[in-house]
Amino acid sequence: MSVPRLAVTVDLVVLTVREQRLSALVWRRDRAPYDGCWSLPGGFIQLDEDLPAAAARLMAERAGLADVAGLHLEQLATYGYPDRDPRQRVVSVAYLGLAPDLPASSRAQVLWKPVDDLVHHDSAAFDHRRILCDGMERARAKLEYTSLAAAFCPPEFTVAELRRVYEIVWGTPLDPRNFHRKVTGADGFLVPTGRTTTRDGGRPARLYSRGDAEQLRPPMLRPRPDHQPA
Repeated sequence: MSVPRLAVTVDLVVLTVREQRLSALVWRRDRAPYDGCWSLPGGFIQLDEDLPAAAARLMAERAGLADVAGLHLEQLATYGYPDRDPRQRVVSVAYLGLAPDLPASSRAQVLWKPVDDLVHHDSAAFDHRRILCDGMERARAKLEYTSLAAAFCPPEFTVAELRRVYEIVWGTPLDPRNFHRKVTGADGFLVPTGRTTTRDGGRPARLYSRGDAEQLRPPMLRPRPDHQPA
């Protein structure tokens, strides 16, 4: 029995909030297959590296994001159905990266695009629309039970800035008073810095930093269609 030949790649779902929209970093392909379509940054792993090392290398080489402070990176899922790449049999391990206000790329074909445009309008290469949707859902779900929302914020932020992250990622408005009560009441989520800012306009707002809690207790559950906003 012959051993099947296959290749292993890493694909990166890199999300940030730019201009008040949840955005993903994508490549605009200039060659076949899928010439002119967008694809996630990624590439083949090398024989002498493990998956986390490949993800870090490709984050620098393909996404142009080396040593980004505060970057959250985790393995998302593995995709291996036979016809996902028309060139050869390819198994892809996807990683999810999150960070606040990530910089623009210096490469012309690498750009930030709002995820709504990518999912609903633009043409995607391979199965990258599916991978992007899985990454978006992972991020949305993790905001309910973990402190990951602070990964989209600067080191010091207001409750209003944190609320906007939830609203942008979840795609729904939240009641400011209820939100303030919940996030300030969650054990170890926010740490007061003792400083204030007026960058939101109006009266000075308290600045917070991310606490050491990884799990939110109680959780921040997403509003459902049959429920009032949280």
